[in-house]
Amino acid sequence: MRASRLLSLLLLLQAHGRLTAAELADRLEVSVRTVYRDVEALHAAGIPLYGEAGHAGGYRLVDGWRTRLTGLTAEEADRLLFAGLPGPAAELGYQSVVATLQLKLRAALPPPLADRADRLQQRFHLDTPGWYSDGDPSPYLAAAAEAVWREHRIRVRYRSWTGEVTRVLEPYGLVLKGGRWYVVAARPDRAEPATYRVNQILDLTPLDEPFNRPEFDLPAWWRAHVVAFRAGLHRDEATIRLSPRGRERLREVASDAVVAAVDASAGPPDAAGWVQAVVPIESLTHAHGDLLRLGAEVEVLSPATLRARLAETATALAALYHPPPADDARRAGPAADR
Repeated sequence: MRASRLLSLLLLLQAHGRLTAAELADRLEVSVRTVYRDVEALHAAGIPLYGEAGHAGGYRLVDGWRTRLTGLTAEEADRLLFAGLPGPAAELGYQSVVATLQLKLRAALPPPLADRADRLQQRFHLDTPGWYSDGDPSPYLAAAAEAVWREHRIRVRYRSWTGEVTRVLEPYGLVLKGGRWYVVAARPDRAEPATYRVNQILDLTPLDEPFNRPEFDLPAWWRAHVVAFRAGLHRDEATIRLSPRGRERLREVASDAVVAAVDASAGPPDAAGWVQAVVPIESLTHAHGDLLRLGAEVEVLSPATLRARLAETATALAALYHPPPADDARRAGPAADR
């Protein structure tokens, strides 16, 4: 463990030129006192490392000296896929391993290519969660990843759409989609794998039961799963009228399939600019929630059940907000007079 940390310290100085003890401690996730001890150990080993006092001081290596101890460990080689994905790597519990891996990869590059890698890192950043979510944290993500890697079964208590269930799963892989983690797993009594959202796992117990993972192409299976999911998502349709503002807003709140359907089916605009179109819907409940986001910029013509449900919601909202409470009216009165 300490040998790995000493190498990381060397690689950090090689990559950054000069770092203070506090900066090294922060990057290595140790105390400043530990950094002092590590620096002394490197001095004793003959590493040309020295410190500079003052506000702009810190530790640095003698100019031109570079370590060649950049070989990857088996664990680092296993995590190579995550070298450019520090966020997901941290969620899986691989943060320290990937940080060391990145240092070794950079140290192995000649200076011109290392500089290009630094510029690339400062110009491109991958942030997988959506705007209105911080991701999909789960206390069982690391355990699920370990089971995937070891090919061992797990017992999970899971919150499904029908309620809580307990399952024994054979996890084939993990997928990060839109900031959300999914485990693709089969059940011992079923050959066809399914997806389970990791954030909905309420409890996970690793089992000392290895399973024989079949030849399974996770990326290909996931692509086919997404296609099938989208094909079965919209099972009905609705006829709507959209205002110009509603049509513009639709591109922000609706799926690509809905937007494409409006573009393909919209008739000529009327005198006020409204168009009539046919859009696919998943269910009355989903359509009700989605169309409410457009407010008065959309009118449902059919099906009648969806139109009636939206009318009931609009009536309830009108009753809730009009007339204003008496206290608000009294406070607004003098201000209006002025």
